[in-house]
Amino acid sequence: MSIRQAGAAPALAGQLKDPAYSAYLLLRTVFTVAPIAFGLDKFFNLLTHPHHWSMYLAGWIDNLVPGTADQCMYLVGVIEIAAGVLVAVVPRFGAWVVAAWLAGIILDLVTGPGFYDVALRDFGLLVGAVALARLAEGAHRGTVGSIRRH
Repeated sequence: MSIRQAGAAPALAGQLKDPAYSAYLLLRTVFTVAPIAFGLDKFFNLLTHPHHWSMYLAGWIDNLVPGTADQCMYLVGVIEIAAGVLVAVVPRFGAWVVAAWLAGIILDLVTGPGFYDVALRDFGLLVGAVALARLAEGAHRGTVGSIRRH
């Protein structure tokens, strides 16, 4: 084991003592996994079975984009997967992409199919994505998760 590897575990343990850093890691994990999982499901419709994700698509959006509603949802899936990967790689930017994406989903839900309960849930997720973006900025600057020696 190298000196660098030996120091990594105590460093992470020290960072995890910072509640803000723990929250950052939790939100980063959730906003990486969830968009990727939901994006992949746009191709399989397991979570919406026996329906398809296209039931959530507002008619006016379906009229704007070429192709069928299901084809539109495939594009949505690709975007969601990319957003999840972006959160994993560059969370201080990826979190803002996810927040903007959620704002678009909310707009879709309240102007189309009327899934107001899902829109409210997505608003909570949007707030969580903004919190992640703020925490990620702090982690990037070293003000969140910095190890303090007492």
